[in-house]
Amino acid sequence: MQFGVFTVGDVTVDPTTGREPTEHERIKAMVTIALKAEEVGLDVFATGEHHNPPFVPSSPTTMLGFVAARTERLLLSTATTLITTNDPVKIAEEYAMLQHLADGRVDLMMGRGNTGPVYPWFGQDIRNGIPLAIENYDLLHRLWREDVVDWKGRFRTPLQSFTSTPRPLDGVPPFVWHGSIRSPEIAEQAAYYGDGFFANHIFWPKEHTQRMVGLYRQRFAHYGHGSADQAIVGLGGQVFMRRNSQDAVREFRPYFDNAPVYGHGPSLEEFTAQTPLTVGSPQQVIDRTLGFRDYVGDYQRQLFLMDHAGLPLKTVLEQLDLLGEEVVPVLRKEFESLRPAHVPAAPTHASLRDAAGTPADRAGAEAGR
Repeated sequence: MQFGVFTVGDVTVDPTTGREPTEHERIKAMVTIALKAEEVGLDVFATGEHHNPPFVPSSPTTMLGFVAARTERLLLSTATTLITTNDPVKIAEEYAMLQHLADGRVDLMMGRGNTGPVYPWFGQDIRNGIPLAIENYDLLHRLWREDVVDWKGRFRTPLQSFTSTPRPLDGVPPFVWHGSIRSPEIAEQAAYYGDGFFANHIFWPKEHTQRMVGLYRQRFAHYGHGSADQAIVGLGGQVFMRRNSQDAVREFRPYFDNAPVYGHGPSLEEFTAQTPLTVGSPQQVIDRTLGFRDYVGDYQRQLFLMDHAGLPLKTVLEQLDLLGEEVVPVLRKEFESLRPAHVPAAPTHASLRDAAGTPADRAGAEAGR
C-alpha cells in the first residue's frame, strides 16, 4: 500500500498571525513538503492543478519535474489533472516527458476540478464537463498506446496519422487514477478502462464514499478486469496531529474555522464526526484510517492533505514527522497483514512494465486484438 500527501497549493492567510505567504513562498514550500515526504519515508507526493487564486499550482509538470530532480524514490503524481480543459495531446506529451525524466516515478489523477469559471477560460462549456472527461480521456488513452492515431471527436480538431512524442517510457503509459467527489460517471469510466479510482473522501460522510467505491468495484468486475476486491482504489483524507489530542484540537481550530473551503460552516466537532477529517493524536489517526477499510475494502493508496488553510510550513513539517515516524509504519504493517494475497498492491512503473512483458510481447498482444 502506498502512503503520501497531496497539496492543493492554496495561498491562505494564517488566522493566528494575519500573515499571508507570497506565491513564491508557497511554491517553494510545496517543494520543501515533497522533499520532506521522501525524507520521512512516504511513498507519494501529489499536487493539484488550479488556474485561479488563491491557488498556485497551475503547472504540475513543472513542479513535479523539479521535485523529480531532487528525489530518488518518491512517486510523483497529480492530485488533479484537468482532463476537461487541457488538450489530451498536450497531456500525453508532457507527462510522457516527465515519466522519462523521473525514470517512471509518475502517475496521474484525472479530474474535472472544482472551479466552474475554468471552463470558459480554456474555451469550454461547464455543461459539457462529463462528455469532455469521457472524450478527452479516450483520446489520451489511445495516444499513449498507439504509435499512430487517427481520431475524430466532438470537442477538438481531428487527428490524422498523429504520433505523440516522446512515447511512454518502456512502452508503458503512466498509471491513471480517476478522481471524483460525487460523480458516478467517473467511477464508471475508471472501471471501464481498468484504471484506478480515487475517492476524494474529504467532504462527504463515509456512506457516500462507500457507495462510490462500491459502484466502481462492481463495474470493474463487470468489465472483466478481475474480481471486485481486486479493483485499484485510493482515498484522500485530512489530518492534524499533536501528541496530545486536546492540543491538536486547540491548535487546529482557528485554521479550520477560517479555511476557505469549509470555514464558517459546521463546527470542527461536527465536521470530524460527519467526515473523515481527523484532529487528534497519532493513535487516533491510526485508528480512524484503519477504519476506512471497513467500508471501502482493501485499497492501495492513502493520501493525506496536511498543508492547507494557512498552516505555516514549520507546522506542516512537524505533521510530516509524526506521519512518517509514528503513523505510517503502523498503518503499513496493519494494512499489509489484512490484505488477502489475491488483492494487488498499488501499481508502479516497474510492476506495470513487468506485467506488460517485452516490447515484442506487447506488439503481439496489440496485433491480436
